[in-house]
Amino acid sequence: MSYIFTEKDLQQFASMGLTPEAVQRQIDNFRNGFPKTHLIDAATVDNGGILRMSDNDIRRYATVYKNLSKGKRLLKFVPASGAATRMFKDLYAFSSTYFGVAQNFEKEFPTVKEFLQHIRTFAFFEDLKACMERSSLDFGDYMDRGDFTTVINCLLKEQYLGYGSLPKGLLKFHRYGNISRTPVEEHIVEGANYARCDDGTVHIHFTVSPEHRPLFKKKIAEIKKYYESSLNIKLDITFSEQKHYTDIIAVNEYNEPIRDDDGRLVFRPGGHGALIENLNECNADLIFIKNIDNVVPDWMKHTTIIYKQVLAGLLLELQTQIFEYMAVLGQKQDKKTLQKIARFAKDKLRITLPADFAKKSDREQTAILRSKLNRPIRICGMVKNQGEPGGGPFFTKNTQGIKSLQIVETAQINRKEPDQEQILNSATHFNPVDLVCGTKDYRGRRFNLRKYVDPATGFISKKTKGAVTLKSQELPGLWNGAMAEWITLFVEVPLATFNPVKTVNDLLRKEHLEG
Repeated sequence: MSYIFTEKDLQQFASMGLTPEAVQRQIDNFRNGFPKTHLIDAATVDNGGILRMSDNDIRRYATVYKNLSKGKRLLKFVPASGAATRMFKDLYAFSSTYFGVAQNFEKEFPTVKEFLQHIRTFAFFEDLKACMERSSLDFGDYMDRGDFTTVINCLLKEQYLGYGSLPKGLLKFHRYGNISRTPVEEHIVEGANYARCDDGTVHIHFTVSPEHRPLFKKKIAEIKKYYESSLNIKLDITFSEQKHYTDIIAVNEYNEPIRDDDGRLVFRPGGHGALIENLNECNADLIFIKNIDNVVPDWMKHTTIIYKQVLAGLLLELQTQIFEYMAVLGQKQDKKTLQKIARFAKDKLRITLPADFAKKSDREQTAILRSKLNRPIRICGMVKNQGEPGGGPFFTKNTQGIKSLQIVETAQINRKEPDQEQILNSATHFNPVDLVCGTKDYRGRRFNLRKYVDPATGFISKKTKGAVTLKSQELPGLWNGAMAEWITLFVEVPLATFNPVKTVNDLLRKEHLEG
């Protein structure tokens, strides 16, 4: 049953770049749900789903990268729209409930106790102290009196340091003597070490929230000349925001659209899967994707730099062969050549060909191979499972029965089915969002990445706000269903390459402190 939209609704859709048909499909998805992803097996090193590099492989692919990346346009793509609010969740809870009265402080607020004990260790401490002094507040005095709420409010509230409302990418994470760096700066330093083009340019693209874009631009304006001079590079920093036409209509538990106090339909961002649109607009031969908060100080960067080169070297070597075969497949071929290309597709790219492929005519085989090889390619780093939340690598079967390697989120799996739960629990690795992507074809033309999304891989979650149940829908995730039809390979990378900052106390881990 179609929902009846008003004239104002249609005007609202037009302003967002949405069509009524697209919004109706969203409502239908809420009503019908999405099929769960069918797992065949966990991708592991033992079954060939994840490649493990030997020392010789590491040296070889790093060299391959240095050779084959010459003349290429390289780009770092960094999802950076996240606000820091969740980093300070425990501090917010503390400041709203602690009044310095008889409470078991250590037992009730252990993470806050740890934060306060080590507050002078944080890279932002001097800024906090100076901010308090400007407001005639003495940090030491408030700490001695146990007025911790005031100290925390000075850190978080907008009228003071405002860390609670800043984007995560602009918080001071790491200290180097008397200076500190934000994640944005750490990504610049990283980029200079593995994504520098032949002319010395480092291209970095940050996806940001509209309200934070001016802050990012201001920060880049402040630091650009310094890093260009100190790293001997030219910086090309660009920004984009999630497109409004990727927003999803909000509904209640009865799948009825929700309206605000002005009668306008409520829409919510479609999740990181919306960023496939932003990625689709990027013009580069090789794109490195990594989240904004997964950065480390310089003394820890070596492993990350080497493995970025290794993943990229593997991609460029495979891509070179794919391009050669695509040119060959443009001409009439004999059985022997087709068999050779088919073996490459199966053995090197983990591509599943039709069961009756060998029985098909040369023309049919050529068409199948061209279709399978002429796609964007991604090499995904995978780290050993340490109990971190996030998607994992699996062999899956889609709704057409085609087997492939995919990164799958727990929410996409039917955990009520014992065999699916068993496969989920047998996973040895998880996805740290460490991707290298090739988004151009053998003719140097950019793929239309929208064509390689599996729309059936979105998912729906429920949230309770007071007595009201709200349902939210996420688009196929950027490294999940949004890249479902890409050529995909998984490579084991060291845990040292994965050091995200999810809570402020993560910055107290040795990986984020001075070496």
